[in-house]
Amino acid sequence: MGGIDAFTDERAVPGPVWRAVGDPLVRGAGDGPLAGVRVAVKDLYAIAGQRIGAGNPDWLADAPVEERNAWAVQALLDAGADITGIAQTDELAFSLNGTNKHYGTPPNPAAPGRITGGSSNGPASAVALGLADLGLGTDTAGSVRVPSSHCGLYGLRTTHDLVSRDGLQALAASYDTVGWFARDAELLDRAGDVLLPPGEPKPVEGFLVAEDVLALAEPATRATFETECAALGQDRPIRRVESLMGGRLEAWFPAFRAVQAAEAWKRHGAWIEAHPGSLGQGVMARFAAGRDLDPADRDAAQKIVDEARETLCAAVPPGTVLLLPAATAPAPPVDLEPAVMEAYRARTLRLTCLSSIAGLPAAVRPMPPVDGLPVGLCAIGARGTDRALLRLLKEVRPSG
Repeated sequence: MGGIDAFTDERAVPGPVWRAVGDPLVRGAGDGPLAGVRVAVKDLYAIAGQRIGAGNPDWLADAPVEERNAWAVQALLDAGADITGIAQTDELAFSLNGTNKHYGTPPNPAAPGRITGGSSNGPASAVALGLADLGLGTDTAGSVRVPSSHCGLYGLRTTHDLVSRDGLQALAASYDTVGWFARDAELLDRAGDVLLPPGEPKPVEGFLVAEDVLALAEPATRATFETECAALGQDRPIRRVESLMGGRLEAWFPAFRAVQAAEAWKRHGAWIEAHPGSLGQGVMARFAAGRDLDPADRDAAQKIVDEARETLCAAVPPGTVLLLPAATAPAPPVDLEPAVMEAYRARTLRLTCLSSIAGLPAAVRPMPPVDGLPVGLCAIGARGTDRALLRLLKEVRPSG
């Protein structure tokens, strides 16, 4: 692996896509399965000689210079990939919209004037713009899946704890996962060969579709999803059920958010209190929810989440893949009124929280556009079936 041969943090000019960028910023091994692949790394991963900025200039100012690379970064470099730059993220990765009060909103070339989705907004934008081939992100509650859907990309959220998070700045460790983006399924799979444990995937034998999950999507997105299901059903059987959640989503969802917020506050609360006014209003409100959560309520929420995890894992055994839209609708406009944007975020989180609660892998590929805008199909598999999902994405192309 070569050393840093481009900008340092101090010389780079932060913008909506990059916090630091070079040609490349860090050179890879020179050969290997990812030789020549340009990578955009979310600003949560340690890169030797750089700081972790976490989407906030005050955090960046306090951050130490990293002495070694995060595990995932090192694995990509060893495989021959070059790190083009450090890509922006939502503040401390606690958002799903991809907007940042300090650095702005990365452009979404697939849907101009609309959000990329977050918090892996920078890597998604870089890949969609063609500035990078692969985007290394994270997914806690949808931060790879939603940008994939909004930007017309392929993406993978890995099984919880399957890929090392060593050197990754945490938000809520019970849900944080490594994930990545690409413009095609082939490169997404090649990255999986580098980042995932070895093993031959079990074939996908059939699909599961749940009506109560689909009811969360807006009508036009659901109609496109149904068209895709009709095409997928030609090769593998689709089992449809009325209910996956048994009417319990409105208990599961707030419990998930409570546990996530409590973990996030425990990890970052001291820093936030030492930097009043540093965070945007919406991000601060989410942290404050964790700060204000009563311990008894936190324990009750954890019990609900544990029960939900058991239910969801039982519903998706090996060989079965749960199909659902990756987001409830196409990306909303950047300038959408804040209350409306927050309502959209809450609706989409109800979809994305299912994989997060269960710790299951989820792969996304584009569907035909809805009103000219990208939307994604999400495939959730059993624990450890990440490679099977990647192979599925290579086998099955969008119908449009």
